[in-house]
Amino acid sequence: MKSKHLKGLIAAPFTPMHEDGSLKLSLIPEYYRFLKSNRVTGGFICGSTGEGVSLTMQEKKDTARAWADCTNDDPDFDVMLLLGGTCIADCIELAKYAQEIGLFAVSFTAPFYFKPANAKMLASCCKEIADAVPEMPFYYYHIPVLNGCHIPMLNLLQEVDGTIPNFAGIKYTHEDFMDFLSCLRFQNGKYDMLWGRDENMLAALSLGSKGAVGSTYNYAAPLYSEMAEAFDRNDLEKAQALQQTSIDMISLLGKYGGIATGKAYMKLVGIDCGKFRLPVKNMSDEDFDKFRADTGILGFKNFCSQK
Repeated sequence: MKSKHLKGLIAAPFTPMHEDGSLKLSLIPEYYRFLKSNRVTGGFICGSTGEGVSLTMQEKKDTARAWADCTNDDPDFDVMLLLGGTCIADCIELAKYAQEIGLFAVSFTAPFYFKPANAKMLASCCKEIADAVPEMPFYYYHIPVLNGCHIPMLNLLQEVDGTIPNFAGIKYTHEDFMDFLSCLRFQNGKYDMLWGRDENMLAALSLGSKGAVGSTYNYAAPLYSEMAEAFDRNDLEKAQALQQTSIDMISLLGKYGGIATGKAYMKLVGIDCGKFRLPVKNMSDEDFDKFRADTGILGFKNFCSQK
């Protein structure tokens, strides 16, 4: 099958939760409209940002269904579900469910326990799942910092090419620009290469990236849209300044404990997704006040997504 190449900003949504940690799926229609109004073109759900590894199989299905129910009539908003990685049988079950409810695509990341030994074994894992949903685009999610799988993606493309007809591309969350460019140019640009590092999106644009998946597109999409537009008109000074603003914004995630800070940013833009589940550390009320003050110094309100 021939799959389209995705373009623009694709958010990696947070999974909304109540105070007790249960899913708050009633927020998803509003969340979708919020992303859409800020020119986001799709959602990569139940990924790292969406706490997919902390959700049960049924919770992933319920989350996927909620996104499908409010987006399936929108041909300009594509939803991709991360299946998981450690249990191939569970991934196949979830992929079939994603196909049943009409999602655009599914994605898979390498098992982190046990890890595939080489590109051939990783390709075998991909094929086992992709073959179960032959009419759906299948993407690999490359994020070695979390799954510990440091296999070059060019090697994976060489293994899957011609053997997995619905292998559509890669969500590339790594800093190996040499490998990324080689993947972009492989077989005359056959595969859809989606950039996954928000803090160096400008560098990816310079290599030819057309689509990007990221967590900060949830709450700062206008910043990145403006950056891409500045790059397109060759205003590199403006694009570089906007990328630096992105870096300054992302640095607050590290300052306040990591990935859970993203939900604090969402609270500031009026989409309260609750807190992260264990083992992720959430921000204290005292730290949230300090965080809010820091975002004021950063000028967050001047470039954040708007309701």
